[in-house]
Amino acid sequence: MAASDAPPSLERLSAELDQSLFAADGLAIPIPDQPKISPLAKGLDRALVLGGGGTYYLAWYCGFFHGLFDEGIDAPQLADMIVGTSAGSYAGSSLASGHFQRLRTEFEFFGHFPGLFARLAPVSDPNVSQQRAQKINAAAKDGSIATRQAIGHAALASDNKVNGEGVERLAAFLAGDSKSAWTSQKIHTTAVDCYTGERVVVSKASADKNGIPLAHGAAASCSLPGIIGPTLLGQRFCMDGGMCSNAAHVDLVAGVKRALIITLNDGLQPPFLTGIPHPIAQNIAQIEAVGTKTMWIKADPPNVNLMDPKEVSAGLQAGYDRAKKEAPAIKEFWV
Repeated sequence: MAASDAPPSLERLSAELDQSLFAADGLAIPIPDQPKISPLAKGLDRALVLGGGGTYYLAWYCGFFHGLFDEGIDAPQLADMIVGTSAGSYAGSSLASGHFQRLRTEFEFFGHFPGLFARLAPVSDPNVSQQRAQKINAAAKDGSIATRQAIGHAALASDNKVNGEGVERLAAFLAGDSKSAWTSQKIHTTAVDCYTGERVVVSKASADKNGIPLAHGAAASCSLPGIIGPTLLGQRFCMDGGMCSNAAHVDLVAGVKRALIITLNDGLQPPFLTGIPHPIAQNIAQIEAVGTKTMWIKADPPNVNLMDPKEVSAGLQAGYDRAKKEAPAIKEFWV
């Protein structure tokens, strides 16, 4: 039974407990319905927003930022703020910590890197509890709190142990040791509380307050229902940050002067990782309404299985090639 279907007295008690016991952790930030300047972005010059898209898209990001570095563009260093969701949380955390820059020099990027990357992201054949969560996620038609709770409850009831180990290894590989502190003021990762359906944002301040390592923030944002996670952030079990209608959480950078936004696609065309509609163009229009100038890059991959490790090599190459194409426009807008 979802919290919204509970008897009124229990529903009220649940809401009261959420407020009295969890409000002080500073993790839940509501998604605004109307254009609104974000306190996190006020007064900042440049923000980098990285949306989600599974294993393929994480590989695409690695190729893309490797390509930008080759072109002399260190976008994360220039950014005052980075918002990462799902695959974007891994990429953003790795970039913000400086770990990605070390990785790209330690490995032969298009040789050893793809095989190592793929081995760290196994996906097992789904058991029945995983199938339930995956089917509920795919059947979602809106991003309401009730829908997020239904997906979240199914995620909590999934046996994802095999893939949980995989995501932990991937977190340690990309973001540094899984117990490392939240070192960067720039990176903000997003997730969804499985029980309440609230949007969760982890920054250095809230990470320090709740004892959240950087790799755990990234892992929670990538905890796709019925595949991996959920991941504990403070005292909240959380799932993939893409499980809501603001898939890239661009509202968090509303008010920054310039935002470079990179997403898998427009959110309305396949491939998808959830049935929840993702009207990213509308989300971006809202931050433009408060004065933020934006540059939006969409990877627009073929309709591949986004969670298949076999797609890593293709994702790396596609991202690298795209960086070469976009570098002049990024320099003009960003540098």
